[in-house]
Amino acid sequence: MSKALDVSNLTIAYGEIAAVREVSFTVEAGEIATIIGANGAGKTTILNALCGLRDVRSGSIRLGEDDITALPPHERVRHGLSQVPEGRRLFGRMSVAENLEIGAYARRDHAARRHDLDHVLELFPRLRERYRQLAGTLSGGEQQMVAMGRALMTAPKVLLLDEPTMGLAPQIVDLVIDAVRRVNGEGVTVLLVEQNAYSALEIADRAFVLESGEITLTGNGPDLITHPRVRSAYLGYDA
Repeated sequence: MSKALDVSNLTIAYGEIAAVREVSFTVEAGEIATIIGANGAGKTTILNALCGLRDVRSGSIRLGEDDITALPPHERVRHGLSQVPEGRRLFGRMSVAENLEIGAYARRDHAARRHDLDHVLELFPRLRERYRQLAGTLSGGEQQMVAMGRALMTAPKVLLLDEPTMGLAPQIVDLVIDAVRRVNGEGVTVLLVEQNAYSALEIADRAFVLESGEITLTGNGPDLITHPRVRSAYLGYDA
């Protein structure tokens, strides 16, 4: 397998305080990978650094064969990296249609854009029903569908998902996780940050445990479900 994302010795600091220290990990093409850890461990900081929203002090980020460490965020999108941010961050006074169209703003392949839009609406049929509705009037689950759809409209090679099930009802959580599986099955590599550690580990080909800005444990997702430390710290079971 080829490397879709290769992070080497990444250090990210806020002022003099290093929030992430010498983190290295690889995600192979076609995989679902997940980073789990407590609040404040540095998970979102890593995702923001990957997509160019947080400067790195040292280390490198490679997307496929390309070193994207110094690229601005919009160029990383052009290279095939897209993020669904925590909190969705939709344009609430714009329609579902307009939010989805924004995802494809840099694309000139109009036929492919139309194909991808049809695919997003097939993946999330509720969005077809809400297509002309203002995004700010949608339920939390519907807004998450729009956020994922907007990212997919960039035609990503690697999709970063930051807490996609946060605050959602259980049936919507299942829908979102199923959508992640489907998108991955269609060839998109996924890196998922998720407080619902069990759901994330259950679908992950590769998993990383982040503690105080450092990766302390790696492995296959389902295998880590049975790891005593993971069960005790993140799954609510006695070790």
